[in-house]
Amino acid sequence: MSEQSVPILMYHSVAGAPNDATRALSVTPEAFAEQMAAVGALGFTPVTTAALAAHWRGGRPLPARPVLITFDDGYEGVHRHALPVLAGHGFPATLFVSTGWLRGEHDTGGGLDTMLDWDQVRALTAAGVEVGGHSHTHPQLDQLDDDALERELSRCRDIVAGELGAPPVSFAYPYGYSSRRVRQAVRRAGYAQALAVGNALARRRQGPYALHRVTVRRATGADEFERLLQGRAIARTYLGDRALTKGFAMVRRARQIRRKASRSRV
Repeated sequence: MSEQSVPILMYHSVAGAPNDATRALSVTPEAFAEQMAAVGALGFTPVTTAALAAHWRGGRPLPARPVLITFDDGYEGVHRHALPVLAGHGFPATLFVSTGWLRGEHDTGGGLDTMLDWDQVRALTAAGVEVGGHSHTHPQLDQLDDDALERELSRCRDIVAGELGAPPVSFAYPYGYSSRRVRQAVRRAGYAQALAVGNALARRRQGPYALHRVTVRRATGADEFERLLQGRAIARTYLGDRALTKGFAMVRRARQIRRKASRSRV
């Protein structure tokens, strides 16, 4: 029997008029509604990140055609536009929040557009949306030293726990960047699973701390969206993204080597 592959959809902003900083990774409310209708029409059943990970650990059963609907950062349109559509279909989802970007007492002012406040996050939770961590200030985690990395992870965890009454169990890496050191730190911080990007279907062999997702953006048309769900032509769709990711990875590795060399000379 071949290994089960699961599409994990990565959304960011759902907005009719996004700003320049979020435009490319936003979708219109109309497109989101059409995409969720396609999920149902094609026989897929959304599950949360925690449910998928629990299944692959040998526990909870899943429907025959599972799919994950995930949102990064915490944009206000997830509550305004996405929640009514999700509720209308009875679909669960996972929201990964950068706690320092959300409106309220923890706000660091770094949000790229209008962000959720904690009352809206609680409304999403009440409607069946799992809330996971996405760091506190959305840095490239693999570029941080150990102390700063631990602060980003624990601050996010503790704020979510304080606001919602329970710590988050799922995490998504800002920008999709991670390393073995980052994954180990995420695990030590108490997160049971974590999502990367990868622009490929998720498989159990990726491990619970490096599950792949596929990016849904403003340029994703209806036909392309259906291909993503069905796992068709994904490599061709994201060919340019993968080349860019490899280039960024080389730059980040060079920066890490320079930092280690600098520390060793001190």
